[in-house]
Amino acid sequence: MAVPVGLAGAGRRASEVYAPALSACPDVELVAVWGRSPEPVRQLSEQHRVEALERFDDLLERCAAVVFAVPPPVQAEYGERAARHGRALLLEKPIGGDIAGAEELTSVVVHEKVPTMVSLAWRFADDVRRFLERDVPDVEPVGGVGRLLTSTRARGAATPTWRLARGVLRDEGADLFDLLEAALGPIVGMHARGDPHGWVGTTQEHQVGRFSQASFYAGAAQGTEVAFAEVTGPKGTAEVEALGAVGPDARQRMIAEFARAVSDGRSHRLDIEHGLHLQRLIEAAETDLIVHG
Repeated sequence: MAVPVGLAGAGRRASEVYAPALSACPDVELVAVWGRSPEPVRQLSEQHRVEALERFDDLLERCAAVVFAVPPPVQAEYGERAARHGRALLLEKPIGGDIAGAEELTSVVVHEKVPTMVSLAWRFADDVRRFLERDVPDVEPVGGVGRLLTSTRARGAATPTWRLARGVLRDEGADLFDLLEAALGPIVGMHARGDPHGWVGTTQEHQVGRFSQASFYAGAAQGTEVAFAEVTGPKGTAEVEALGAVGPDARQRMIAEFARAVSDGRSHRLDIEHGLHLQRLIEAAETDLIVHG
């Protein structure tokens, strides 16, 4: 049976990413939309022919899982409420507005034992899976590099003010750090230099004695966005461009795997504790920027 899902949020990401993926995935049934602005909620609900709700508690009564597309502090607050009602959570990253909020949300989720998953859409793209499952093992990597250029801070970009305020690492870093970890092993050390609202360069030490470097910039011209990862070892080099690899198929696959986790009653491997780990990495990098800025 399809998992009944409620969508929390009615902004651009909810309307352009989650609602279409939820509506197209046969493993879930989008039953309702809730948000704090009534008009966008009404428009999105009419577009997808589902209920528009004014109260978050009403959303919880109608679904088994909640997909969040709201700012991180709001997600932490309402995610706790959903978890206490036994609802599974698909969370945006960062999972909380700060580390304290992320840790509190994680603590509640672990206590309530609800299935969770963090929205790391790159990991569900065919090119990225082929890179991680076939290409990376073939080269036996000892290190790698990553580069993320986006236009979220470009002139004319329709980026919400709250996203601009977070800086490039907090807004964009989780996906690239996650991809480098998946290729090279868990990150256990981090150094960062640069401007959190400009160009940032980082160096990572991975648990198994590998190293990587990454660079982030959010002021690229629109249409030039790229997310590139490359690893090298004694048997060659493997690379992938992840941002362009993510399309409707990857998002539907992500939703389908979330639905399977909900049905099984177990968190996905990309769960809230992984999301907290990624947020701690970003916090460490931002602290290094402040100390050496």
